[in-house]
Amino acid sequence: MNQKKLHVLFICGWYPSRVLPTNGDFIERHAQAVAKQHKVSVIHLITDKKITKDIELSTKVINEIETHIAYLKEVKNPIKKIYLFLKAFSLLLKKVSVFDIVHLNELFPFGVFSLYLKWFKKKPFIISEHWTAYKHPLSNKISFIEKTISKIIVKNASYICPVSNDLASSMQSLDFKGNYKRVPNVVNTNLFFPDHKKNEIFTITHVSNMNDKHKNVKGLLHVIAKLEVENIDFKFNIIGKNSIKYLKYANKLGLDSKKIKFMNQIPHTEIAKELRKSNLFVLFSNYENLPCVILESFSCGIPVISTNVGGISEYFPDNFGKLIIKNDEEKLKEEILNFYNKKNNVATKDEMHTYVKSLFSEQAIANNFTNLYYKTLSI
Repeated sequence: MNQKKLHVLFICGWYPSRVLPTNGDFIERHAQAVAKQHKVSVIHLITDKKITKDIELSTKVINEIETHIAYLKEVKNPIKKIYLFLKAFSLLLKKVSVFDIVHLNELFPFGVFSLYLKWFKKKPFIISEHWTAYKHPLSNKISFIEKTISKIIVKNASYICPVSNDLASSMQSLDFKGNYKRVPNVVNTNLFFPDHKKNEIFTITHVSNMNDKHKNVKGLLHVIAKLEVENIDFKFNIIGKNSIKYLKYANKLGLDSKKIKFMNQIPHTEIAKELRKSNLFVLFSNYENLPCVILESFSCGIPVISTNVGGISEYFPDNFGKLIIKNDEEKLKEEILNFYNKKNNVATKDEMHTYVKSLFSEQAIANNFTNLYYKTLSI
């Protein structure tokens, strides 16, 4: 592989900021991986309801990444909003030194900036995509104008890198024609590693954004109620922003407060600790692409029960857990009991960690992107 160090400009629709500290943290992890091999600069624009002036710029070096964020005043006039975004992008671009290639994250609308840089500055671009809304029937809500512009953006990209083949198929079904190359999410395998200590109480963990329509949290609570009838010794941790909002529903179901614990959003380092202390991770989603937390669980040597939706099955070895049909509460209860009673053949913790390290570590993902950058630039 050619060892020339590049300057990669990440243009991000989602990215952690003071407005949304964890939004797009999976993109940040991609950037951090690439930064192990190349220079990386990030441009991100976001509306901030708390500011009074039109645009406020921030430049910081975070984890070796030159991070440029523009905070824009909230405005109702769509014309002024577009003007502010264009002006902010122009101001941020001036802060970035000469770069070699653009890495776009979130196809629309920020792909318009990538088109500009390709057409007028001769800078090629690739796209990373994570958005679940390209999947049917969610895709029905995408407007004709957005689809039309997105087709142009995809056509002009050197590579489109969805995190799963399932997402690639969804995008292609929308007639987004281009050169697709799957590149999955990153796992920090130095942070997510196995702990070989045994738990006194069988511990099940769920981590998500707590959106019930997406993650089916209430369905999960129904299953916990079914488990309590089985009279087994377990505890269930539910972790995510505002998870406490489900306490009232849990009380309505009569759940034992000693068996279930609602935890607010916690730092990534703490999530790793909670996973290591678990016996099982459960995700009961209605739709997904490739959830980072499943891969992080594997990296900690923790088996997973998940609904078989989106691209999850693409990276889910048979002896790493179980995949079930979505909304099947009885099957979820049955499989949890199977793990509790040690009826399943499960890979060792070290085998799981080694698998993740080989495919999803910072080095593995950086190598994937570096190869695509060099192919794009033909060097």
